[in-house]
Amino acid sequence: MIQPKLLLAAAAVALAASPLSARPMTARDMQSMHRLGAPEVSPDGRLAVFTISDTDWDKNKRNNTLHTLDLTRPGALPQPVKGAEKGHDAVFGRDGSIWFLMPVGDHDQLFRMAPRGAAVQVSSFSVDVGGFKLSPTGDRVVVWADRPACPDISCAGVTAPKPAGSGRTYDQLFVRHWDTWAEPGTRSRLYSYPVVNGRLSGPGLRITGNLEGDTPSKPFGGGEELAFSPDGRTLYFTLREAGRIEPLSTNMDIFAVPSDGSTRPVNLTDANDATDTAPAVSPDGRTLAYVAMARPGYEADRQVLQLRDIATGQTRALTQNFDRSVGSVEWAPDGRSILITAEDTLEEPVWRVDVATGKVTRLTGEGHYANVHALAGSGAIVTMNSVYAPDDIYRLDAAGRATKLTDVNRALLSQLDPVTFRKFSFKGANNDTVWGFTLKPNLVTSKLPVLLLVHGGPQGSFSNSWSFRWNPRLFSAPGYGIVSVDFHGSTGYGQAFTDAIHQNWGGWPLEDLQKGLAYATAQDPQLDANNACAAGGSYGGYMMNWIEGKWPDRFKCIVQHDGVFDARAMAYETEELWFDEWEHGKHPYYEAPGEFEKWNPVNFVTNWRTPQLVITSEKDFRIPYTQGIAAFTALQRRNIPSRLLIFPDENHWVLKPKNSVQWYDEVFGWFGRWLGKDAAQPAPATAPARPERG
Repeated sequence: MIQPKLLLAAAAVALAASPLSARPMTARDMQSMHRLGAPEVSPDGRLAVFTISDTDWDKNKRNNTLHTLDLTRPGALPQPVKGAEKGHDAVFGRDGSIWFLMPVGDHDQLFRMAPRGAAVQVSSFSVDVGGFKLSPTGDRVVVWADRPACPDISCAGVTAPKPAGSGRTYDQLFVRHWDTWAEPGTRSRLYSYPVVNGRLSGPGLRITGNLEGDTPSKPFGGGEELAFSPDGRTLYFTLREAGRIEPLSTNMDIFAVPSDGSTRPVNLTDANDATDTAPAVSPDGRTLAYVAMARPGYEADRQVLQLRDIATGQTRALTQNFDRSVGSVEWAPDGRSILITAEDTLEEPVWRVDVATGKVTRLTGEGHYANVHALAGSGAIVTMNSVYAPDDIYRLDAAGRATKLTDVNRALLSQLDPVTFRKFSFKGANNDTVWGFTLKPNLVTSKLPVLLLVHGGPQGSFSNSWSFRWNPRLFSAPGYGIVSVDFHGSTGYGQAFTDAIHQNWGGWPLEDLQKGLAYATAQDPQLDANNACAAGGSYGGYMMNWIEGKWPDRFKCIVQHDGVFDARAMAYETEELWFDEWEHGKHPYYEAPGEFEKWNPVNFVTNWRTPQLVITSEKDFRIPYTQGIAAFTALQRRNIPSRLLIFPDENHWVLKPKNSVQWYDEVFGWFGRWLGKDAAQPAPATAPARPERG
């Protein structure tokens, strides 16, 4: 059951910081923060292993360092793993050994470190190891890598004809995906190796048989899409079969295959033409848990937790009556319950699902929880972030009470201005309850210029979480009041609310933004409603272009990042066609152009008048950079003050540290130009800022 008391708009909660040492946060601060990777827990529950990455400003990238944490000692600090400083994606073997990836020359290779031993390289492939899965019995490893259809990972004895020139030829889509041009015939494939004396043995065997498709899926799939049976004899994996319909299909299926490759894979979920993924086997090996969507072609459908009896194939939907989308799956050691994460009203809590009854109990309150590892007895190790701080590791007890185990950014965060985060709700479009939040710097007492931040997705939420890209706390740092609204289409409010944006991109969401901004500024007199700009990326960028034509006199400026400008061009240029076609009626543009044109920003360019900063990237294949150039052209031709920022080396996201700093420099410069150079600033400190030790 959802506990309403946990959903009430929170009172102001400020991150503890001394006003004497506080200063505004900068983009360089954000990119200088330690980033804690997903932890893994040893079989005895005594140790966690994870990466902490840091920025190498000279090389404009981040470097990983592998760490361990003693979970038995209160106050223990993360310790670098000697000999594995550049390791990542580490897991524990049954014997307490640590297996991990680490670069060797130009390629990531697999290493093993025995307890109290040195790191030993156990693979020497001519290609990158994309990832690996270690069997629970420790006697087999499955690795994945991008390879042609060869029987083994080395493609020994296989030669392919080379074209006379540099051109690539294609006979079907995808020709490019996310930020990468497809190499015909190359897929992420699985290869199985026995482990002998702690090392991979033999040439390895491709265990996906004749299946054509990427496993794990691209561009974001990982180890959560694979699972071994407890005896290590069976591997379950997720794959969307390739073919002419691949760019139209969300039909990911779960396959079972003997881990030694002795027979071909079997499709366990062939009856469902929508997404099935995230397999997890019960501790007794009898039940396969996974999540499934119901509607083919809809990537944001509700993910319902399913339980399949492995012996009989009988399946039941465990969370059918829980109107939230299950994000991750972790069996409790006794097999009587499953720990899940699922968004709920600007938070992403941990929940417990009773296997016998399907009863759902919320365990945690505020914050964005992930990487749940159930512990023997009770409780779990998790990560949690919020609008106040990036991820740290926490221990949850059986009741969901959280104890913080790491504090990797304490020194830097202690220097920064504290902020106040408040949730609010109001009656939006269709008279539905709509939620949002405000975020303000604590040390400013004067009127605050307002930034309306519009999230992407569109099925998403900025939520009470930390981002190293669009970071609400950083947006507030120059002295701005942040308003964000979870308009119709957002996640965490039930599937009907998420579905409400279907064929309605410029309708109810715009009404929600209008009403939400009016409500927030009316409730908080510190927010200067008459001095406001708006910003958004992806769908939020689309909304910026839509606001230009449909709400043209509200804002002093707009920042548009990777937004749709022309729906017709988008329908033919984007790569994952299932998304764009679903959102506009489940058909291609040429069958019903009116559905696309109804919400097409290009049709209202004659109304545009708000100064706009346009940002795009040349490796963005989701919303190609031509959309940004077209928007900038429209602005320039109409003599509207405008500026264009293009990154040649970024995709739909801006990820490189120096590029992120440049991004925020441009954005804050644009806001400052139109909201006034005298934007509110924190009161000066009476003592100089100083770093905190520890």
